[in-house]
Amino acid sequence: MSAPQGHQPRTEPTLNAKPLLQRMTFDNVRETPYVKPPQPPVSYVRVLLLLTAILLALFIYQESRNHFYQSTFWHWYASKLRYNLQDGAATQIYYPPAGPFDQRFGYHQLPLWLENLQQVGFRIVEQQQFSDELMRYSDYGFYPPYQEKPHAGLTINSCTAETLYQAKSPAMQFDHFSQIAPFIVQSLLFVEDRSLLTPEHNRANPVLNIPRLGAAVLSQLQRAAGIPAAAAGGSTLATQLEKYRHSPQGLTSDIADKFRQLVSASVRVYQSGTDTSEARQRIVLDYLNTVPLAATPGFGEVNGIAEGLYAWFGAAPEHVNQLLLQSGPYSEQQGAALKQVIALIIAQRRPSYYLIQGRADLEQLSNRYIALMQQQAVIPAALATKAIQQSLAFNGKAAANTPPGADFKANTMVRNRLSQLLGQNLYQLDRLDLQSQTTLHSKLQRDISQHLHQLSRYEPAQQAGLFADRLLLAGQQDKMRYSFTLYQSTDNGNKVRVQTDNTDQPFDMNDASKLELGSTAKLRVLVSYLQIIAELHRLYAEEPSETLQFLDIAPQDNLTSWVVNYLTAHPGITLDNILQAALERRYSANPKESFYTGGGLHTFNNFRQEEDKLNPTIAEALQQSINLPFVRLLQDMVNYSIYHGENSSYQLLADDDNPRRDQYLRRFADREGGTFLRRFWKKYQGVNAEQRLQLYIASSRQTPERLAVAYLYIAPRSTPEQFITLMQQQFSSNEQTTKSWLALFDKYQADVFSLPDRAYLSRSHPLELWLLKYLHQHPEANLQQAIADSSEQRQEVYQWLFKTRFRSARDNRIHNMLEIEAFWDLHQRWQRLGYPFDYLVPSLATALGSSGDRPAALAELIGIIINNGKRLPTIRIDNMTFASNTPYHTRLDRPLFQTQQVLDPEVAAAAKTALEQVVTAGTGRRLQSAYADAQLAIGGKTGTGDNRLVQLNAKGQHVSSKALNRTATFAFYLGYQHFGVLTAYVPDAAAEQFSFTSALPLQVMNSMAPILTPYLQSQHWCH
Repeated sequence: MSAPQGHQPRTEPTLNAKPLLQRMTFDNVRETPYVKPPQPPVSYVRVLLLLTAILLALFIYQESRNHFYQSTFWHWYASKLRYNLQDGAATQIYYPPAGPFDQRFGYHQLPLWLENLQQVGFRIVEQQQFSDELMRYSDYGFYPPYQEKPHAGLTINSCTAETLYQAKSPAMQFDHFSQIAPFIVQSLLFVEDRSLLTPEHNRANPVLNIPRLGAAVLSQLQRAAGIPAAAAGGSTLATQLEKYRHSPQGLTSDIADKFRQLVSASVRVYQSGTDTSEARQRIVLDYLNTVPLAATPGFGEVNGIAEGLYAWFGAAPEHVNQLLLQSGPYSEQQGAALKQVIALIIAQRRPSYYLIQGRADLEQLSNRYIALMQQQAVIPAALATKAIQQSLAFNGKAAANTPPGADFKANTMVRNRLSQLLGQNLYQLDRLDLQSQTTLHSKLQRDISQHLHQLSRYEPAQQAGLFADRLLLAGQQDKMRYSFTLYQSTDNGNKVRVQTDNTDQPFDMNDASKLELGSTAKLRVLVSYLQIIAELHRLYAEEPSETLQFLDIAPQDNLTSWVVNYLTAHPGITLDNILQAALERRYSANPKESFYTGGGLHTFNNFRQEEDKLNPTIAEALQQSINLPFVRLLQDMVNYSIYHGENSSYQLLADDDNPRRDQYLRRFADREGGTFLRRFWKKYQGVNAEQRLQLYIASSRQTPERLAVAYLYIAPRSTPEQFITLMQQQFSSNEQTTKSWLALFDKYQADVFSLPDRAYLSRSHPLELWLLKYLHQHPEANLQQAIADSSEQRQEVYQWLFKTRFRSARDNRIHNMLEIEAFWDLHQRWQRLGYPFDYLVPSLATALGSSGDRPAALAELIGIIINNGKRLPTIRIDNMTFASNTPYHTRLDRPLFQTQQVLDPEVAAAAKTALEQVVTAGTGRRLQSAYADAQLAIGGKTGTGDNRLVQLNAKGQHVSSKALNRTATFAFYLGYQHFGVLTAYVPDAAAEQFSFTSALPLQVMNSMAPILTPYLQSQHWCH
């Protein structure tokens, strides 16, 4: 709307308007006019801006020539980024992100590893502590400045500080800048950064190449605007080092990542001073030594020109360097050497492409660069001509060099242990920046290894006395394998001083095998027996005799009955005394008794027939390694587990109406069904549906009705045509008509009969039929799924157990289930003492070794005994140092452990006495004379295992047997500080020809006495 006529619109006051008060009060006063201040002429402003621009340009020009201010600033700033080594774990440390070299050397994974290692008994002894400035710097994403290692790798030292193993990654490098052939350096600089080593001033910053960076920025802007432009790289060698070492995946992802590289590289370059002369040479050396060049099948990851020469072309780096140090006249070899170097320098841009499908492109590109270098007088024309004439010859068979090691078995054992601790495979492990000290004694390890290897030859074996009755026959010595482990008990744990064998295979039988070690199982039975006696003594020792007389003890519980009777006759007896009395209990060695165990009747034999009529004490049976007393002892232990205590099964078996009987019968059905299901799974594993059916038909006597019953259950959705085709194929001579086949098809349809009925009609096991149907419907299922999905069918199959009127059938199956539970209890006892496996065979044959054992686990049991019932950790790694001389330096060692008491000291003492008697008067007595000079208490247990594959016919009768291997073991202690195990074994079919016993490892131990005795008498093994 417009304002009314005669009325002016209201306006806001301006800065030049008069104050309202002045207008009202001094209207009659004449105002002084506002005068605008004088302005400088336009030409003066322009001159000032021009002078500023000139001064700035002069400053930039001068700074670009002498780099004075930036060098001063970067050096000052780098000096504030400090880290210091301190005791214990750091409170301020920043672990690097997942850059390629940070991952390869293990810096990125350190937080996880340190947490895991502390959980398994290590502690951080010392670690780098970051300053506040370095923490802030790292928080911004910059890489801490330090003199980075051109290579790392695993180093393993013995307890005597001798190097056992050393890997280097990269494995091949140029050691010093001055040793590199000038042609190699000139080729790199021509391709990547021609002014790097020829700056106008020694303060020059090698990180920034302004023209190159400007071209890169311009090309990126053009491409962002849609203008076609060739991509230009702005990275100098210094920033490339930062990129492929520390940037995620070795790539520059964005501008922020490029900024981090520029800042980190600048700080690193000026860290040691403002003069960058040495830093620029180091950049060239580091780049040549570490530039990534993909990976080859035989060599693995390739880093650096030296490794590239070997892995890509099969050329020795030293030879190539030497060729390029020589002057003219130039040879074809020198030309080929130069071309290989230039090809690798070019190939770093796309190494995987050039290595595999781009070899022709690499050839052409290398020739172009060589021609350009000749034109610009970088290389002589004669050398360039020779180089262009040569073709690149790729060598795909170059293999990685195996790092030298003083002892193959020792370093393999330590590397495997480190691999388990860190979750790295051996390839990754060898590339970590890690130093580790093992507990192994290097000289003793070598001496024992050499001795065991010599026993494979006739003369050393003869000198060792290995040819005799129950030992070896002449000519058998080269087939024998020996494994030896020696431990030293210390305050920190049981330290492995020797672990070796006389094979050249990486497999460690001591720690990774499962063997039937024969009578050594008697030692586990003995210790568990003594522990049961100790439990009963604790339970009843303080009870008055009058109370003990009224205990309701099952007749089968012989152990409880004996302890109660002994306490009644000897009130107040100490645990030591009752344990000695328990060792004097007698058991018959008669082999003519049958034992119901493992679901059937079994008989056992002694090693020598003259033992059959003996009635030895338990101690005597252990000394002479007599079998039947330990079978009967284990039977008493099983009965103790079944019948002793409030949850005793005595009443369960005595009362046929006990509701718990039904529970045991159902559990038996579940277990028995699972056993058969696993057997059938193994039979049909790895074949398709048609092959499964043919295998089923071939393994049973089929008639048309039997096959019809089975097939229509297995494949219930089959059509009449499919059914008739199958029947005609299987019974081609049968003259039945299509009508009769269809009658069978209708008669045995899927819903007509139950699974047990079909099994009866087809003369098959019901679970075999069920599994075939299950696999037909679920071809991708695994065994665990099949077992889980068959729970109802397993109960259905064994319904007759609940219906039969014969109580004895039910009792047998309930007893079988109770025996399994008893062995679960025994297994828990054994596991507390270091038994390494997840189950025991629920049979009295376990007393003779049928459940298997492991030499290292047996040795651990000996260690528990000599350590008075305390279980100490087994230590193979004493300390570890990660990332030494870096900001991530961390050293860990083993603190003093709190021991775990797993046996009563009195039980350990009784077992120790029994083991000493084995050596003084039993099967180990031949050892006594060899170590007499050492004046040490010696004890141990021998064992022999003959592992055989036994073939039975349908009636369970013995048809044939084949020896798979034969073992003989001696688990020992030599004094109360050293213990171990020696195992002699012969593998495969050759075992059939051998008859050695545990006398063989004893004789080998005798032959080692001159080597071991000086160490056993020494108080100071290691540093």
